[in-house]
Amino acid sequence: MKKILFATVALLMVSAAAPAIGADLGARPYYNKAAPAYAAPIYNWTGFYIGAHVGGAFSSDNNFNGLSTGNNGNGRFLGGLQAGADWQVNPNFVVGAEAQYSWLSGNVGAVFPGGVAYTNDQRGLGSITGRVGYTWGPGLVYVKGGYAYSDNNEKVTVGGVPTGFIISGGHSNGYTVGAGLEYMFAPSWSAKAEYQYYNFGDAHFTAGPLVGTGNFTTDDHTFKAGVNYRFNWASPVVARY
Repeated sequence: MKKILFATVALLMVSAAAPAIGADLGARPYYNKAAPAYAAPIYNWTGFYIGAHVGGAFSSDNNFNGLSTGNNGNGRFLGGLQAGADWQVNPNFVVGAEAQYSWLSGNVGAVFPGGVAYTNDQRGLGSITGRVGYTWGPGLVYVKGGYAYSDNNEKVTVGGVPTGFIISGGHSNGYTVGAGLEYMFAPSWSAKAEYQYYNFGDAHFTAGPLVGTGNFTTDDHTFKAGVNYRFNWASPVVARY
């Protein structure tokens, strides 16, 4: 009888304690380790930049009505600097402006019958351009155009002896157009490849031994590869999904 009584009391005590235990267990938070967040960098082209470039320049080989020889048409090395600013007007379009100068090696010129020669030790090409581009994240394809300057150092010789001459046409100032591809490969850094055409118009000799040779054109085709360092380039913003 005592055993039955003790068993009954024990059963009642367990039954009374069960809700409290259950409530205690229910108050414990369930821990679920979240999956790692995916980080997607968001690129921003807005800001200023400076950089440098190298490449080659090629002059037209039909200047002086096909009489040109010398280095015309042959490649010359170029290297220079650029600086500019971009503004990303929406997620896919960028507008900007850029100033650029390239130093040139070698010269261009023409040799005419009678030992008369024209040489332009063209020291450099400069430009101030606007540009418009389409971007997809780290990539930007663009077109550009604007003012161009040719740093000319010209001379005419007869039998190797310098002689006086006058040229009309002001072929130090002209226009330029081009296109390129730029890519952000690291925070604040981008690389670019670019084609740029320079045209300084027609000119002709109005005094000296080359009067009557007709008009000649000064133009250059250039191919450049460069690197830019970008200021105010936004650090990659993390988008979590």
